Amino acid sequence: MNTLKTTLLLLTPVFLSGCGVYKTHLPAADYYYVNPNKNLSTIGRVSLVEVDNNSSYPQITADVTESLFQALQKKQIFGVTVVRQNEPAWRSLQLELDLGSQTRESTSVAPSTETLDRLSAMRKTLKCNAALIGTITEYQPYPHMVIGLRLKLLDLNDGQLLWALEQVWDTADKTTEQRISKYFSSQMRSGFAPLREQLVATSPLKFFKFVAFEAAETLKPK
Repeated sequence: MNTLKTTLLLLTPVFLSGCGVYKTHLPAADYYYVNPNKNLSTIGRVSLVEVDNNSSYPQITADVTESLFQALQKKQIFGVTVVRQNEPAWRSLQLELDLGSQTRESTSVAPSTETLDRLSAMRKTLKCNAALIGTITEYQPYPHMVIGLRLKLLDLNDGQLLWALEQVWDTADKTTEQRISKYFSSQMRSGFAPLREQLVATSPLKFFKFVAFEAAETLKPK
């Protein structure tokens, strides 16, 4: 399993092939990339690797990953399985990359036969066609909740980047407050939304679900 981490690091230039510009001015997360040459609905199955955590609150890792898992399932674009941190494959797969800056780059590097063989081995190991890796870049529960995420979806068939997102959600931000209001108005039964909006400022689990929902909303199949 340890060879998988080395493989993914060596394949970084290939992962960047086909990159484009970030989408902006959106009702959900502001900074994300979707490969215009790929159809996300044809992926089939994705392994969600439990997120890495650079914050001072390691206990939130499982909850953030579970929220992402549930949000992705609800989108019904592809099947999702989770690789947990207590599984041998986790350390081999999780990458500490600056996903935001790398998705702005572009390269014409074509995958070599060796690269394709390594990708094939990873597909067999994970029993999927793509891997979703990411990092909690920051988190604070008070005086107002803040969380930062970097996420990256990699095609294990050809090494291309399928989707990436980098975002910080801050409940003290007016735009985030408005999006929370819109989220609860659309997702909750009438009469419950105002109360839930207030709870999101104090409930990490509800906040994570909102963040995961926004991240999943940027996944747009053709």
